[in-house]
Amino acid sequence: MINYHNKRFRAAQNSNNGQVAEGLVFQYQQEGEILTCDYAGGEIAKGHLIGIVDAEGVIQMRYHQVDTSGQLMTGECTSTPELIENGNIRLHEVWQWTSGDLSEGTSVLEEL
Repeated sequence: MINYHNKRFRAAQNSNNGQVAEGLVFQYQQEGEILTCDYAGGEIAKGHLIGIVDAEGVIQMRYHQVDTSGQLMTGECTSTPELIENGNIRLHEVWQWTSGDLSEGTSVLEEL
């Protein structure tokens, strides 16, 4: 299992219907198979995610966040790791809002 504890990721790509923007950094904490993260930046005033990491490092997570307009948003995401040449992790994410328009999207996060 990949251990994400104290690893930091930044958004490299995101669908147009997502709120994660360049400059937003996620710092993951992991205890056993449980992953958590608090985040803020760009359109997001405050957010939190919680997930479970499987033996291959795939994360199944749920997230909730308040955007800068005061709207509470929720969603779910599957994040699949790729080990890249420099030894860092790239996360390929497939997500869906569970509030608002219920749209789906993809994003890529890269380890800092």
